[in-house]
Amino acid sequence: MIKSMQQFITKPRNIFLLDGFGALLTAVLLFFVLRNFNAFFGLSKTILEYLSLLALTFSIYSILCYFLIKNNWKSFLKTICIANILYCILTFGIVVYNCKSISIFGIAYFLGEIIIISGLILLEIKTIRKQ
Repeated sequence: MIKSMQQFITKPRNIFLLDGFGALLTAVLLFFVLRNFNAFFGLSKTILEYLSLLALTFSIYSILCYFLIKNNWKSFLKTICIANILYCILTFGIVVYNCKSISIFGIAYFLGEIIIISGLILLEIKTIRKQ
């Protein structure tokens, strides 16, 4: 299982697929779960809608890159890598700005999301440097 996962991520195109489905999962969770329980998580529906729209945009970009980019993928991977970094900074800023209203569950969700995306960012950077 671990070996097949390592083989999967050694192909640069597959990083786009991983990123795309991860961003799609984020968009779905933000829009359909967190938004419907926004009082529980402590953020406004508007903030969650904008974050889900941003994640959906990243998902579309990454999945399109997976299917359309055959060569010269580095610049496209750099773009999504930078976008992921900016998303993490934005998310952290939103958590800090809303620290008085956000619940411990909201903090846990967003910090977990930042940690997972940071791992993906490291994988993207490693892939960019290696190839």
